[in-house]
Amino acid sequence: MKIILASASPRRRELLKMMGIENFEVIPDNSEETLPQGLSPEQTICKVALNKAKNVSALCGQDSLIIAADTEVYLDTAPYGKPCDEEDAVRMLKTLSGRKHTVYTGLALIRADEVITYTESTQVYFRDISEAEIRAYVATGEPMDKAGAYGAQGRGAVFIEKLEGDFFNVMGLPVCRLSIMLQKMGVQI
Repeated sequence: MKIILASASPRRRELLKMMGIENFEVIPDNSEETLPQGLSPEQTICKVALNKAKNVSALCGQDSLIIAADTEVYLDTAPYGKPCDEEDAVRMLKTLSGRKHTVYTGLALIRADEVITYTESTQVYFRDISEAEIRAYVATGEPMDKAGAYGAQGRGAVFIEKLEGDFFNVMGLPVCRLSIMLQKMGVQI
């Protein structure tokens, strides 16, 4: 069986390798990503991940196992995707400052006609962050390709007071849940 990661994320590649999955191919889904309307955050993120998996599955053989994920930050019911520019990153971080938000990652695995999906959620509590800290962080460039404009595995970690849930989920791939899903697909970790 060939394992395909339907993501260009270097963090997801690192986490798969950390899990002991060394032999996999990366085929990102390059289609336009839009969040479906009228669904809960859990349903929305799961649907986006499933669409990614289906798109990549259409390019691969029946013997391929597709792993797709999508991560989104939500403050209340408002999604915080990747910032479009530095001012958008500053705006997001100011809004998240001193508050609790939720990070959702939708997972979708497809092999032939078998499909497994799941949405993991983690509560993240930010300390109060000054505007000077926010602007200095945004100037590093780290926030620009991350949902919610921060990286928990990088310099953004200094803003996090505590987490409730899977830390790796905040990085974009809940490894515990993924390992359970992979076992259901016949992959031993």
